[in-house]
Amino acid sequence: MNDLHIAILGHRFMGRAHSNGWSQTTRFFDPPYRPVLQVACGRDTKDLQKFADRWGWAEIETDWHRVIERDDIDVIDVSLPTHLHAEPSIAAAKAGKHVFCEKPFCRTADEAKAMLAAAEKAGVVHYVNHNYRRCPAVHLAKKMIDNGEIGEIRHWRGAYQQSWLNNPDHPLDWKLKKATAGAGPLWDLGSHAIDLAHFLVGDFAKLICHGKQFVSERKMVEELSQTGEVEVECAANLMGEFKNGAVATIETTRYATGRRNRHTFEIYGTKGAITWDMEEMNRLKFFSEGDPEDKRGFRDIMVNEPSHDYANAWWPPGHIIGYEHTFVHAAADFMQAIKDGTGIKPDFNDGLKIITVLEAALRSMETGEYVEF
Repeated sequence: MNDLHIAILGHRFMGRAHSNGWSQTTRFFDPPYRPVLQVACGRDTKDLQKFADRWGWAEIETDWHRVIERDDIDVIDVSLPTHLHAEPSIAAAKAGKHVFCEKPFCRTADEAKAMLAAAEKAGVVHYVNHNYRRCPAVHLAKKMIDNGEIGEIRHWRGAYQQSWLNNPDHPLDWKLKKATAGAGPLWDLGSHAIDLAHFLVGDFAKLICHGKQFVSERKMVEELSQTGEVEVECAANLMGEFKNGAVATIETTRYATGRRNRHTFEIYGTKGAITWDMEEMNRLKFFSEGDPEDKRGFRDIMVNEPSHDYANAWWPPGHIIGYEHTFVHAAADFMQAIKDGTGIKPDFNDGLKIITVLEAALRSMETGEYVEF
């Protein structure tokens, strides 16, 4: 097995999740390469070294330019805040490195186009880590839809709800500023919901979006005695129509009391329905019009049998997996795509499509009008 040398940019939440993903691949899957955690890059040397020691990164570096210039690096893993995705991703592609990029993809469609153009010109594998696509239950939903088991899709109802901004003492961090985040939960959480909508239903034809701000000021991170302006929406509701005629609603918020990380979808078709909730990610609910009338109802499908995608690599039937496993699935699929010389979905093309929808939603929030594609 040949080695694949990885460099990661960023060492906070996503840095940990990605490090675990790379580390676990050869323990449970049979990827074509052995991922080598070569160098971790960040600004805080003390914390960075602790991160590297804990997760097994061989070296640390504070300048991502020097990382990308190295001949011994094959993959650049971009686990940085959103506003820092474009420049290193473009530079990495130009240097011939494969790019594994965290979501949201970037801040604007112009950035997305530049990232895509660089990756395609270089011929490298490029991936946007919408990891929920790699839940076994979501893969099963896709198969059932493609097999016609719920018929023609009429409705998509999606929601991504969190509650952490209910805390009045949460400071004005980068996710609450337009320049660094792009927008609020519409961008951060909505990008996931839109990706699953694209994956399971199709492309949007038109949409309208309403945003609401509940809290306009928060304490400054640098000086808690001072306050600064919250520049993004606190909640957003998107309504739209797909090109295949199905209709959609998507709710995103960080003020849903009691909802720590609830990501759900409901899909209703002419023959049946499918629902899924990330908080019970191993369970898919399915309703079939073909069932006898006296036995109709949503049935639970526990997606942990060896026949289910990804599940056969883990534990015996009935033993559930969790959030962190989706990153292992992504790392394994990414390495296989490099070996096969094929793409991996969602890629930078998909990232551009998602950003295009998000920008349209922002325009709609400003004008109160539908935007068509």
